[in-house]
Amino acid sequence: MQYVYRDSRTEGILNLICQEHNFRQYFFQDHRNRFLTIAWNTGADQMVAIDGISYLFPSQSILPLMMNQAFAFEYSETIVAWQFNREFYCIVDHDKEVSCVGFLFYGAKIPMFIRLDKPEQGQFEALLMVFYDEFSIPDNIQGEMLRMLLKRLIIKSTRLAKMQYLNQDFNENDLDLVRRFNLLVEMNYRSLHDVKAYADLLNKSPKTLSNLFALYNQPGPLQVIHNRITLEAKRLLLYTDKSIKEIAFALGFEEIPHFSRFFKNQLGVSPSDFKERNPYQRLPVGKN
Repeated sequence: MQYVYRDSRTEGILNLICQEHNFRQYFFQDHRNRFLTIAWNTGADQMVAIDGISYLFPSQSILPLMMNQAFAFEYSETIVAWQFNREFYCIVDHDKEVSCVGFLFYGAKIPMFIRLDKPEQGQFEALLMVFYDEFSIPDNIQGEMLRMLLKRLIIKSTRLAKMQYLNQDFNENDLDLVRRFNLLVEMNYRSLHDVKAYADLLNKSPKTLSNLFALYNQPGPLQVIHNRITLEAKRLLLYTDKSIKEIAFALGFEEIPHFSRFFKNQLGVSPSDFKERNPYQRLPVGKN
């Protein structure tokens, strides 16, 4: 079953998917259809593959998934999933109001499996019922009501994630800086490839960022940038029919040899060899 809200004025979209066998696999989409996903495993433990890596998705846990992550559930019929685009709910704007800017999607731990105890399960079930009710009332304030419910879902999930994943040694201001950096990388990795560019946006020095990431045992800021570019390159090679030249230019490389050297330094193989070893993987996707 799938519920869809679309705002024709803003192009905002919110999907609620539940007990949907066709949602088993969700692959790379183009830039016009990028959704953040909050998935809830209401059934038994199962496996979930995220960008080709398998993880245990525990029973009664919440999994935030970033834009364009390719994922596949072992038993999609027990998954409840909320999907929304930036036009419906922008975490940069809205999350500032509740001091949780992007924590679920750009925090210190990816992926996060947020466990729900019995009382919390009851709260999420009650919230889901309110979502059902609001999807059934197509009036002129439906979008705002659904946005308020989504914010509540994000706040509840963020509170649990912080309790379960935040080391007490983390300084909240430091953590916020890490999140802001990760979020800026997500927004700008196609055009900004060096740490200084992000440091300038944050009014920090590159050394300050490097020291902060080292303090909390995070990958260095340059590696975060390179990881994000590499991940997008892999997705474009695997899930689209774009040429290597098109991919290089889409990721901000002016010369194909520069892109090829970068890719080989990161993965040990050239883009062409990577694509040859991993045949074109676009498959029928779940409903969106």
